[in-house]
Amino acid sequence: MTAPTSSPRPRLHIKPGTTWSEAFSRCRETAPEAFDEDGRLRNLWGGQWHRSGTPLHSLSPIDGTPIAGPPMMEQDEAREAIRAALDDHKEWRDVALSERKARVRAAVDAMDAHRELLALLLVWEIGKPWRLALTDVDRALDGVRWYLDGIDTMIDGRGPLPGPVSNIASWNYPMSVLMHAMLVQMLAGNGTIAKTPTDGGAACLTLASALARREGLPVSLVSGSGSRLSGALVRAPEIGCLAFVGGRSAGGQVAAALVDTGKRHFLEQEGLNAWGIWEFSQWDVLAAHLRKGFEYGKQRCTAYPRYVVQRQLFDQFLEMYLPVVRSVRFGHPLAVEADDDPLPELDYGPVITADKATELAAKVDEAIAKGGVPLYRGDLADGRFLDHQDTAAYVPPVAILHPPASSALHHAEPFGPVDTIVIVDSEAELLAAMNASNGALVASLACDDESLAGRLSGELAAFKVGVNKPRSRGDRDEPFGGRGASWKGAFVGGAHLVRAVTVGPDPNERLVGNFPSYSLFPEV
Repeated sequence: MTAPTSSPRPRLHIKPGTTWSEAFSRCRETAPEAFDEDGRLRNLWGGQWHRSGTPLHSLSPIDGTPIAGPPMMEQDEAREAIRAALDDHKEWRDVALSERKARVRAAVDAMDAHRELLALLLVWEIGKPWRLALTDVDRALDGVRWYLDGIDTMIDGRGPLPGPVSNIASWNYPMSVLMHAMLVQMLAGNGTIAKTPTDGGAACLTLASALARREGLPVSLVSGSGSRLSGALVRAPEIGCLAFVGGRSAGGQVAAALVDTGKRHFLEQEGLNAWGIWEFSQWDVLAAHLRKGFEYGKQRCTAYPRYVVQRQLFDQFLEMYLPVVRSVRFGHPLAVEADDDPLPELDYGPVITADKATELAAKVDEAIAKGGVPLYRGDLADGRFLDHQDTAAYVPPVAILHPPASSALHHAEPFGPVDTIVIVDSEAELLAAMNASNGALVASLACDDESLAGRLSGELAAFKVGVNKPRSRGDRDEPFGGRGASWKGAFVGGAHLVRAVTVGPDPNERLVGNFPSYSLFPEV
């Protein structure tokens, strides 16, 4: 008898209308002042788009397609841009709030009209699946609309900063973190300048900035290496505030550069967010949360890559967890079988670069070589790809039990689809394992007894703690910050974000935040 053979996989191709060349052509049609015919992007300062800097040779993480790289400028041009941003700021701070609201609203409406193009750029530049790319754009625009509705009360009795706000952010949320923050900063009366993330998001931010500048908003966008531009974007006397989102290494350097400047700042940095499971039985509920947690390959600051499990529950946890991790869908975000098929519903595409994929593989190998137990290792063959496409930036899901203390995965956030699991026997061990990274942004406890969970929550070094649910960054009413090494400076979110970029009548005002020797929760 002949053994049955599996059906061959259908051949896939990129959906017509979504190629990089088509996306860039649409950018050229929409904002030719910012996108050159030869595929270059321009830097923006002083209200003008400048063909300056040396473009990076950038490749899309989704399949290695050459894409427009950020035009890397030198420090002298960055200083010129800072001076121009200060001029913009001085002019903008005298504009009436009603006019600022009208211009910001017009910019948001213009971005909304091009939301699908902005999202398509995010797919090519940072590998987000289509649904998540649209969500990034929509969160930015909906969030700013919320501030437009409430800014009058938030800004009452307050005024702009002495100088523009400098923004340095990671590549993973160009719209809902970086552009969102800049629009709120401008709404509050400040000029803004942002450094394009080197690893991705340059074209998306260029288009969004072009649409904002057309409405008369004081936005500047420059590209360059952090080491070369930090003197201008971090320490320049013209800067009124620094907003930073990124890793601890870069954040530590920025914090050190700010020590003697007295500049207002909020620095969001990575932390190993953990989910503890203790005296728990609601496995179907937890499975749904963990499944959703794989979105964008856990490349976000509020992802949960660490699970700390009570020993008596480990068999039940594993019975729930393994089907979840096996069900994760990854692959080329724009690949379809037929031209009229919708874009695929994926949990994630590639990680941000092939180098990052190599780094993650090395960390997994290190943890296993030093004694960690591989509970699950996915295979690239499980992904959804074009024939013969470059898959160097793709990482199948991985789970490691008990990463050794000497391995990087024990204490550091992987920023990719790599989970680590630790088994504990006591509440003290649970708390110690969840606090392994000296501070985090979020944490959660899966526990049937909510009073017990509340008591344990007070011992966790995370700013937000969920009970039987995950926590997110949030950018409206709820403040957001971190504990320990995951955050420095003022809290943001809602009125906190507006206060962080405005001054009040009290010259000795202290912003709510985790400044040194300042109470962490004075009014939260």
